Amino acid sequence: MVDSALIGWSRAQFALTAGYHWLFVPLTLGLAVIMATMESIYVYTKDEFWKRTAKFWMKIFAINFAVGIATGIILEFEFGTNWSNYSWFVGDIFGAPLAIEGILAFFMEATFFAVMFFGWDKVSKKFHLAATWMTGIGAAISAIWILIANSWMQHPVGMEFNPDTVRHEMVDFWALVLNPVAITKFFHSVFSGWMTGAIFVIGISCWYLLKKRETRFALASIKVAAIVGIIGTFAVMFSGDKSGVHAAEYQPMKLAAAEGLEVGGQRAPFSIVPGVEIPGMLSILATHDIDGYVPGINDLIGGYRDPDGARHPSAEEKMERGRYAIEAFREYRELKDVDPDSAAVARAELEENVEFFGYGYIDDPEELIPPVPIVYWAFRVMVGFGSFLLLLMIVVLWAQWKKRLEGMKWLQWVSLLSIPLVYMAGQAGWIVAEVGRQPWAIEGLLPVKAAVSSVSVQSVQTTFFLFVAIFTLFLAIEIRIMIKAIKEGPKTEI
Repeated sequence: MVDSALIGWSRAQFALTAGYHWLFVPLTLGLAVIMATMESIYVYTKDEFWKRTAKFWMKIFAINFAVGIATGIILEFEFGTNWSNYSWFVGDIFGAPLAIEGILAFFMEATFFAVMFFGWDKVSKKFHLAATWMTGIGAAISAIWILIANSWMQHPVGMEFNPDTVRHEMVDFWALVLNPVAITKFFHSVFSGWMTGAIFVIGISCWYLLKKRETRFALASIKVAAIVGIIGTFAVMFSGDKSGVHAAEYQPMKLAAAEGLEVGGQRAPFSIVPGVEIPGMLSILATHDIDGYVPGINDLIGGYRDPDGARHPSAEEKMERGRYAIEAFREYRELKDVDPDSAAVARAELEENVEFFGYGYIDDPEELIPPVPIVYWAFRVMVGFGSFLLLLMIVVLWAQWKKRLEGMKWLQWVSLLSIPLVYMAGQAGWIVAEVGRQPWAIEGLLPVKAAVSSVSVQSVQTTFFLFVAIFTLFLAIEIRIMIKAIKEGPKTEI
């Protein structure tokens, strides 16, 4: 029996590291597009103002980029220290995209970053512009391989279980890469970075307007950022719609938890807040059909038949078949060298029930229900703040276009104070994605309690609080350096 405290602290440590890391990644993705767009305008117009503008935001990008690397490295190390059973069980699959990310994307980012940041006036304008764009593209490529690995945990494909090695092994690399969940998650995450970068640039630029400094720089930055942010937010909405369809198909419990839906059915309502519902809207979002069937939490636990007559087993049935799979696996391992015929029978039973293998570690059906209030409200924070920020960017762009923004101090203050909201929306999105799939480390295959390392609770607690101190220090240093750079403002040479 795995100590529940060990599971809790290991999850908390990973959540802490991932949460801090995601403070830096989206700003990197967003600023990369914004500063590259500004430099493109400079190369096209030959106006030194745009070079000065691009170089300022490039400096902010560099500060954020450096701190983000440190948290990302620690995050990957934790798979070996805190989740060694997971790493052993699926390391052949999970390790591949991470290795590609490190070898290809990270070195691509680092190489072009050096040219971008230190190559002004040392290489041609067009070559430098290409390096700037390639730095941003490298960041996006890095993100896609990380998200391919994460999406495989949400929807495992392209592998089969090998009872001789006690590992899941990759049999179809392209199934892993072209996993529909990965493609959707990539666009959703990257474009949410565009939104983050846009709100950040708009907010900081409005600070300059409030201080009556660098007015032309601020207004130009707002225009570029708002356009990038609006495009990114609409792309987030589109990919979010696809994510809802994928959740309904591959992770129905996550969808039910996000909606607080206990009893499902056709024309399932969408809950705006408890007690306020839009009839049929959840069916539309989940199936693109108002008559589409969406199972609720009770249906998924108790078993149900969909309108087409297909039977979906209960949690108890899945758990029983999972125990059959585990017992068949044990028998196969014991008999394969002494009684090949009996071993073959055991292996056949294992293969018949292997899709439920992870359920054999579940002790109570209630374990299969994620913490509904957390997932429910996180989803509404994500959607609510995202909708507000889209409206804000549209209003700011309109005000800038009408040349009224300079006189609208209330809008400048709202924009500045909205910077934390975009980070809260991003963190809430990851809470939905990760907390919503509990208790699974790999959906349907490996529960968290079977993935954790055999280490002492005290060691995990110690490193947890150590990481709290280190990451908070990193964040404080980054904020201090950024504030100093922002107060100095754009210069002719940076």
